[in-house]
Amino acid sequence: ARRAGTWAADRCARLLPHEMADFSKVARAGSPEERLLRRLDRTRMPRHVAIIMDGNGRWAKGRGLPRVEGHRAGVAAVRDVIEVAAQLGIEVLTLYAFSVENWKRPRYEVWALMNLLKDYLRRELPQLVDHGIRLQLVGRWRELDPSVVAQLEKALEATADGRGMQLNIALNYSGRCEIVDACRDIVADWAGGERVEIDEETIGRYLYTSGQPDPDLLIRSSGEQRVSNFLLWQIAYAEIWMTDTLWPDFRRRHFMEAIVDFQARNRRFGAVPAADEESAADRGSA
Repeated sequence: ARRAGTWAADRCARLLPHEMADFSKVARAGSPEERLLRRLDRTRMPRHVAIIMDGNGRWAKGRGLPRVEGHRAGVAAVRDVIEVAAQLGIEVLTLYAFSVENWKRPRYEVWALMNLLKDYLRRELPQLVDHGIRLQLVGRWRELDPSVVAQLEKALEATADGRGMQLNIALNYSGRCEIVDACRDIVADWAGGERVEIDEETIGRYLYTSGQPDPDLLIRSSGEQRVSNFLLWQIAYAEIWMTDTLWPDFRRRHFMEAIVDFQARNRRFGAVPAADEESAADRGSA
């Protein structure tokens, strides 16, 4: 059964990512990224950013290339976004890498995706460790090919002591499956004699992201306007930012644009702003 995750348990024992943020490395002087950086309010950064990385296939098709080449090109975007998120002090970054529905794709494409994942972990693991990035996997990732699982377990072990950003990779993931798995674990605990109150807090403790803050910002590339069964429980109050940019072309500039837009929004969580409430009261007494 799932309980509050190690992210929450170790939070007080390690530096938080915003304490390790290094804005000096985010952008070159005079670049568009530097202008965006000046617009960012460092006190109002989202704690958790989730990204639906979409558009690899269309990127490849537009260049007359096989779909696999789009996935390969998308690795550079992954690298740049992880780096800038850590530099900006984002606490949690969740990347939607492979969904349960993606098994419907051609067998060769799935095979290529798994090999790209293994290759990425082999090449990038030293950098993740050096930057204190801590990896966590969300989804039914243990159902993947044993060679992939072995590489994932190696990466989990190597980054377990990271004190910086939490990097969630969603693999063999489905938001609905996550809720089903949480319910099954709750039922199993009940059958074992551990009775808990069934409420939102309890369900949250049994999710893959147990102990982590819910996403403040959900980003989707490629112009599609849907959430694609991603973090259905957790994104209840996430701000959503969508761009027509295809994932292989997505870079830190786009990530920063999303945060600038996020900071311009008034997050009310269902409440009425105090100014509007006072105005309504004044009209009622007139």
